[in-house]
Amino acid sequence: MSILITIIASIFVFGLIIFIHELGHFLAAKFSGIKVIEFAIGMGPVVFRRIKNETKYTLRLLPIGGFCSMEGEDAESNAEGSFTTAPISNRLMVILAGAVMNLLLGFIVIIGLTLSAELVPTRTIHSFEQNSVTEASGLKPGDTIVAMNGRNMYVSSDIIYELARIKGRTTDVVVERGKEKILVNDVEFDITQNSDGVNEINLDFYRLGVPKTFGNVLKESGLWTVSITRLIFVSIVDLFTGNAVINQLSGPVGIIGVIGQAAMVDFYSLFYILAIISINLGVMNMLPLPALDGGRMMILIIELITRKHLNPKYEGYIHAAGFILLITLMLFVTYNDITKLFGR
Repeated sequence: MSILITIIASIFVFGLIIFIHELGHFLAAKFSGIKVIEFAIGMGPVVFRRIKNETKYTLRLLPIGGFCSMEGEDAESNAEGSFTTAPISNRLMVILAGAVMNLLLGFIVIIGLTLSAELVPTRTIHSFEQNSVTEASGLKPGDTIVAMNGRNMYVSSDIIYELARIKGRTTDVVVERGKEKILVNDVEFDITQNSDGVNEINLDFYRLGVPKTFGNVLKESGLWTVSITRLIFVSIVDLFTGNAVINQLSGPVGIIGVIGQAAMVDFYSLFYILAIISINLGVMNMLPLPALDGGRMMILIIELITRKHLNPKYEGYIHAAGFILLITLMLFVTYNDITKLFGR
């Protein structure tokens, strides 16, 4: 049963995220007058096909991807409705639309998660547990946590994320106390490290919740989306600075495992994972790397500045090289996932 739930949940999460991403490219292309040859969900053999207004809509057998194929997207074409001959502003919009739709999906899901709670959480301390180490270190009821370890806190969950990164049990905390911002040095938290070196955190204080008004929900959801986006960049920086190791990276196997675990818990956990993956995909896709949408955007921006069109053949070489590097990384993290799965 758990395997079946994992399969169904993974198809739902990946299918929705990929559909929304490709739908962004599709709608932007149609709006820009660019001919869409095929809009496909899935890869491999076609199981369903329908042609309407010169566009072929297909559902393919393998639920592992999708694509929006446009006239002149990967080769020089002077045909009517070609991607190549469209204004640069339109091409930029088409390329950017997929990532934007993923960010929008994540934001909408976060709104739903915020609405599902009885109260909107805040970063304000309501009260402490008995014998609280954080209270003994200088925090007080009514303090609003503004920053920790020099990093701004946007939402309540940022506190846990930051504590998971710190070394040791203490960190500097900036709080808003009344109308003043106060730095409290060396606040101690109840943190223990497990055998893998991962911090296990027990917050010994309760955070204040506020009523679910339109403004509170929208503000919290927006800040939560910003927080997840920042966390992606923090994770990348941590990899390069050594605060995290590359063996902690997860690929498709690891992500499917997390989705399965979340689906076994409740719908809240499943949709939270969906939001994180969708926002992650949106952000990562906009990085200026070959084979990603951000790499294509960078080439178009250079073309806009220099007013010189890059030969599609050379652009293809650039993206092919980037694709090989991405596949190599994917193979590595997939191998890492499998070895962790079998406890090696």
